[in-house]
Amino acid sequence: MHRSWGSALVPSRSPAPTGAGGRLLPTRDIAAGWMVVVLIAVPAWALTIGQARDMGVEPGTMGMALPLFLLLWVTMMAAMMLPSMAPVAITWVRGIGRQSSGWARAVRTIGFVGGYLLVWTAFGLLAYGALALTGDLVDDRPTAGRWIGSIAFLLAGLYQLGPLKNVCLRHCRDPLGHLVRYSGFRRPARDLRVGVHHGAYCVGCCAGLMVVLVPLGVMNVAAMAGLALVIFAEKLWSRGWLLSSVVGVAFLVLAVLAPFQDWLLPGLQGSMPSMDGM
Repeated sequence: MHRSWGSALVPSRSPAPTGAGGRLLPTRDIAAGWMVVVLIAVPAWALTIGQARDMGVEPGTMGMALPLFLLLWVTMMAAMMLPSMAPVAITWVRGIGRQSSGWARAVRTIGFVGGYLLVWTAFGLLAYGALALTGDLVDDRPTAGRWIGSIAFLLAGLYQLGPLKNVCLRHCRDPLGHLVRYSGFRRPARDLRVGVHHGAYCVGCCAGLMVVLVPLGVMNVAAMAGLALVIFAEKLWSRGWLLSSVVGVAFLVLAVLAPFQDWLLPGLQGSMPSMDGM
């Protein structure tokens, strides 16, 4: 039903990329690509964890102004999403390397990465608005946090089990056909458009998972790490589609439990009274 990246990239399905003169690109190019991913993702995780230690887990935007929130949000997305989108990025950037060199190659690569991050920045605007709204509601009515958390888990679960999630996940799991179509995009903004296009599908894959950061806390490092693992497995594991369904069902269960279990809602417990004191 679904092909993983491992099966999609075998020679029988897709010829190995070639360089100038038809020479096969060495495997070390792929290793170098993954090394770049690690060199970006590890510092991003370090910055995110350091900031989370300073801020803690609180409701809403935790007093952050929009520019600071977006900067932190993009850093978080680089940490969480880059490993799972690396196969697409490596494939496209290798294509850029076969067609360009020097500054032209750097500009095209920046355009691709910039387009991808632009989509997540736009999603960050929506996240900021949602967090500001829920933070205000929890401040005014602390007990509302339980129902906000329940609704967030419900929406996340329904999205995980819905058709849009499957459409986007199929794209992210087997994007080679789309990469061929991308080659037909017109220059000079082709690489930017490719980044935006793939970023939109990536947001579509992960939107439901991001919703649960409202009840779990946007600076909850354990939650971010868990979601990053789920995202990685959903896109790259051969049974990722099954994992998506399991996670969706788990979110629905949490939606039922959330109004009665405060420990499920660390991101909504600013001044929320304990169930034991009611």
